Amino acid sequence: MELKIVNIEKPEEINMILGQSHFIKTVEDVHEAMVTAVPGARFGLAFCESSGACLVRASGTDEELVELAKKNALALSAGHCFIVLMRDTYPINFLNAIKSVPEVCRIFCATANPVEVVIAETEQGRGILGVIDGLRPKGIEGEEDIAWRKDFLRMIGYKL
Repeated sequence: MELKIVNIEKPEEINMILGQSHFIKTVEDVHEAMVTAVPGARFGLAFCESSGACLVRASGTDEELVELAKKNALALSAGHCFIVLMRDTYPINFLNAIKSVPEVCRIFCATANPVEVVIAETEQGRGILGVIDGLRPKGIEGEEDIAWRKDFLRMIGYKL
């Protein structure tokens, strides 16, 4: 077995969800979950099929993000993984909808941070062991940091 790191390629402002599922139906069902959760959402998604033709399958509403999702999925080449890249919206708006898709097994991360994916490769194929989501903490929040966090969440409308 060989361990590899795959860096997810995306612009800084693009959010993403990386997950694992079990069936080719994933592409259509995750697409439907996305457009149902947020009508008009701009996204691209790609899925690594791990049997049969073993193709990267893709869909979405933003052609640039569809192409970028396909590129990242091919770089991962890990069985039954999927990646969703989204513009001008956040994973929090889609996570429950995606998690409720029957073939979705797990979500590895949902973030706008830089992501490194830890891959194990064997003679049979590749699998995701985990992710490195963003940077290391630099310390523990103090009173000013707590106030900033609370103000920020209210400013962007996630808390009253």
